[in-house]
Amino acid sequence: QTIEVKVPDIGDYTDVPVIDICVKVGDSVKVDDALVTLESDKATMDVPCSVAGIVKEIKVALGDKISEGSIVAVVQTDAAVLTAAVAATPASAPSC
Repeated sequence: QTIEVKVPDIGDYTDVPVIDICVKVGDSVKVDDALVTLESDKATMDVPCSVAGIVKEIKVALGDKISEGSIVAVVQTDAAVLTAAVAATPASAPSC
């Protein structure tokens, strides 16, 4: 199953630029892992992953302006894919 991960409620902010992409296609992610970092006028914020799985697509690029509900990534959540990925994933995953 594939899940589109969207920007959650980020308050009154709209058209917030993407300043960092924390994952790449093929990465194994867990719930709450940062997918991208946004920068508003007052703060930076990470957009967390809402599911565990394998990143199949990144739907944003550096500099893109996104808002609540924008699709950030597509994550594959099939059990067979996850089992293979967990077995192949090193103990420490890179962070942003």
